[in-house]
Amino acid sequence: MISALVLAAGDGTRFGGTKQLEILRGKPLVQYAVDAASAAGVGEIVVVLGHDAVRVRDALDLPEGARVVVNERHADGQSTSLVAGLRALDPASEAALVLLADQPGIAARHVRALVTAFESDPPEILRIRFRDGPGPAILARSVWDEVMRLSGDAGARSLLDSDPERARWLRVEEDAPPDIDVRADLERA
Repeated sequence: MISALVLAAGDGTRFGGTKQLEILRGKPLVQYAVDAASAAGVGEIVVVLGHDAVRVRDALDLPEGARVVVNERHADGQSTSLVAGLRALDPASEAALVLLADQPGIAARHVRALVTAFESDPPEILRIRFRDGPGPAILARSVWDEVMRLSGDAGARSLLDSDPERARWLRVEEDAPPDIDVRADLERA
């Protein structure tokens, strides 16, 4: 089984508030990642909350089998959310697809493409490579212990930076969907 981790614990400092709750085309920003994972048919979905956890949880429309976990250490950086999410996954999970709550342009087709490529020939790390940059990644269980030793705001990207050869890239011939980091990004989206 491949699980999806939706990282939605940040405090939105650059954005100026809880961006996960901002409405884009009729739904909260965090809902896009949940919907992409659900439509792609992953085995389970775990949403990692932190800042403003109750309000974000209440805004979510979770599909059957999805659940939330609260990262009490979210202020210590993204690595703590990865750890909280990985610990919450089903013991039968073979890999974790990591999605961010501020990338509404990541669609079910991207998630399906990653899952299909991973299932056909599982690498340790599989990551989308858009024409202009990287996208979401799948982390095989074999690297979870390493991920759990990360600290601060380092995400799984630090594993790739330290040893780029251990990852396989899935090329997607389109521009990377924009992240929503500041309010102007939301207006452009």
